[in-house]
Amino acid sequence: MSAYWITRCHVTDPDVYNKYLDLAGPAIKKFGGKFLVRGGKQLEQEGQGFERTVLVEFSSLDQARKCYESNEYAEALSYSNRSSNRLVVLVEGLK
Repeated sequence: MSAYWITRCHVTDPDVYNKYLDLAGPAIKKFGGKFLVRGGKQLEQEGQGFERTVLVEFSSLDQARKCYESNEYAEALSYSNRSSNRLVVLVEGLK
């Protein structure tokens, strides 16, 4: 069953965050992640403060978790932790 990695993000240091982007994309793709939304124009209807949204589809929740917990993604995450405030959820799709 498909699963989704959803990130809402507020970037505090664009230069450092760009290093995250350079590493995160290849790590996610290595684990079969398919980007469905990656930034772009958005309209916040309820709440505010996260100008960037990312939605990635994986073949399963387990595969999304393996990616998030991987060494490859950990390296990328070290840059994100220093340059953004984020909400991240991995969620199983509908059957």
